[in-house]
Amino acid sequence: MSEAIDERYKKGVEVINSAGGTPVPVTDNTVAILKYIVEEKHLDFIMAFKGKRSQTMEQIKEATGFSEEEINEHVRVLAKTGLIMNQPSSSGLMIFRLMPFVNVGVYEYTFMKKLEYNDWEKGLAKLYKKLNEEFKGRMLANYDAIVKNYLPRMRPIDRTVPYTENFESGDNINIVIDKEIEVPEEKIISTQKVEEIIQKFDEIAVGHCYCRHFRDLVGESCKQTDIRENCFTFGKSARYTTEQGFARMISKEEAIEILKKSEKDGLVHKAYHPNMDFKRDEDSICNCCSDCCGQSKNITSNLSSFIARVDHDLCTGCGTCVEKCYSGAKELNDEGKAETNEERCIGCGICAAFCPEGAVSLVEKPRIVRLAPPRSNYE
Repeated sequence: MSEAIDERYKKGVEVINSAGGTPVPVTDNTVAILKYIVEEKHLDFIMAFKGKRSQTMEQIKEATGFSEEEINEHVRVLAKTGLIMNQPSSSGLMIFRLMPFVNVGVYEYTFMKKLEYNDWEKGLAKLYKKLNEEFKGRMLANYDAIVKNYLPRMRPIDRTVPYTENFESGDNINIVIDKEIEVPEEKIISTQKVEEIIQKFDEIAVGHCYCRHFRDLVGESCKQTDIRENCFTFGKSARYTTEQGFARMISKEEAIEILKKSEKDGLVHKAYHPNMDFKRDEDSICNCCSDCCGQSKNITSNLSSFIARVDHDLCTGCGTCVEKCYSGAKELNDEGKAETNEERCIGCGICAAFCPEGAVSLVEKPRIVRLAPPRSNYE
């Protein structure tokens, strides 16, 4: 492929980076990813989104000179890759949005669909694995600066929706309302039960966990759970994912059933909101394992409304909470009792749900939890 074409693909990577999500380095590998999923004939269409992530049909016509028929053909092909979202606005006007490579875009949508485990899927997974290695290299080279300067300012990507029932007793988990906590208005989240989120929506789709699917394709399958199909999208996102074959529409009853199965395997409910605006209704829910979840493997920022506290009079030091904890916030102290590292606790309530003694309560404490894996994870 000529140098001129390579340069066009590099510019395409730069434009896709401007679409939000997690920026990727412009390397031979990211160019290879774009070449892998997009033919050259679609590059001019992608370039039309430079400086403006979302556009109407008329805006794209003006930017490209393409006819409506040509635009619809580009959209038809690129939507299947997860690069273009094509859904109407609340007023009914069709909006075309360029999506990123990662968080949320090509990576998530491609590996969300039912896999065939064919050579094409394995080839794309291999390229994304190399991208992960590039991310690790950049993190290791800049670890101290990122943790010190970037992480404290990082916006929350998702919010944790807590467990509400102890599996051993069937009782509701004890939730303590701390009257002394000053709750910032922008962090108040009204829906705290995952079932309540499901009940809000008439359009619910379920796809496969893209993190676990990716790990399956690269031969590093999840050790925590065998569940794959438990990634939910709602409303507009549900319509998009089903139209493009990434997911399937389901009933509220099936959604609740899948959630309950996910809880039995200790998976964390994480809710995502449009443009990370937590005042807006959720557009998706992931059920995450600590084994594969990208948010558990990289620096992340999470919105939480609770923190777990252990009653040492009830705790027997069985270590169940240490084993189940998603974020590594639990450990046994010198007396063999469980302790919570409050800086790492995301308030998911898994420890409280699985504690056989009912020794863990959830204390209301709205905050942003910023987590950085140890430097050794990147070596």
